[in-house]
Amino acid sequence: MFKEFVEERIEGDGATLFVRRAGPAGAPPLVLLHGYPQTSAMWHGVAPILARSYQIICPDLRGYGRSDKPVSNASHEPYSKRAMANDIVAVMRRLGHERFLVGAHDRGARVAHRMGLDHPDCVAAMTLLDIAPTREMYANTSVEFARAYWHWFFLIQPHPLPEQMIGADAQEFWKLKCFNQAKGNNPFVPEALTEYLSAFADPLTIHASCEDYRAAATIDIEHDNADQGKKLDMPILTLWAKRGVIAKCFDALGLWRQRAMQVEGEALDATHYMAEEIPDDIATRMSNFFARNPIHAETTK
Repeated sequence: MFKEFVEERIEGDGATLFVRRAGPAGAPPLVLLHGYPQTSAMWHGVAPILARSYQIICPDLRGYGRSDKPVSNASHEPYSKRAMANDIVAVMRRLGHERFLVGAHDRGARVAHRMGLDHPDCVAAMTLLDIAPTREMYANTSVEFARAYWHWFFLIQPHPLPEQMIGADAQEFWKLKCFNQAKGNNPFVPEALTEYLSAFADPLTIHASCEDYRAAATIDIEHDNADQGKKLDMPILTLWAKRGVIAKCFDALGLWRQRAMQVEGEALDATHYMAEEIPDDIATRMSNFFARNPIHAETTK
């Protein structure tokens, strides 16, 4: 899947992350962040294309895949998007990148949002795939959204309820959730699917991913509220699935314009797993956007 990519573990900020990376030395650095319940394998179609022109870094987020799974606490702080973002900044610095581009999907895009707020000097521009801001999605929950994104409300239940229910048949839970979001189809190549299911068989991964969602419903919103309206000031490209829940239930572009100063975007003909369904299109759109918004460009303050 990732021919010519180096695989290694790199120390973050409290967790050591498994990282895949490739690309020409001296090329602009671009970190790609995956979603739930996946790993960096989700970029198998996009990353090799972008690695022709960028230094591509694909980590497994803390709690996922082959990365560390720190012990959590009552506040869920170890799985806050702030903690996850701090890992990414630390990894990038260890690789010699003080400023970089970001492409992110699903949970990874929520990490990217927080990273842009907490570390604006590090993030030059970002592409966010198939999300609206977390706080606004919870605040604007409708019956239609709750039915479609039932996992948002299931995974935040107190430990150990969701962990025990998922652990009874983790593979079938994974397929139920993910194939449902792909309109009943399987958009995953066998090698990636094998990696996802293998990673999700670990009870520590199941617990950590529940903590990710518990943090999103609690401490992450506290962090958002504490920002007192501060907006992302780097250029943002948001792309969402025309056949997905974001398009059906939210005004993605309008919500991102409430949270960021420079936003463009559109819906694409795909379901939630767009990076795996239309990788050539995603890679092209990312590359074109980052070419127009390079690392050295000045941001609007």
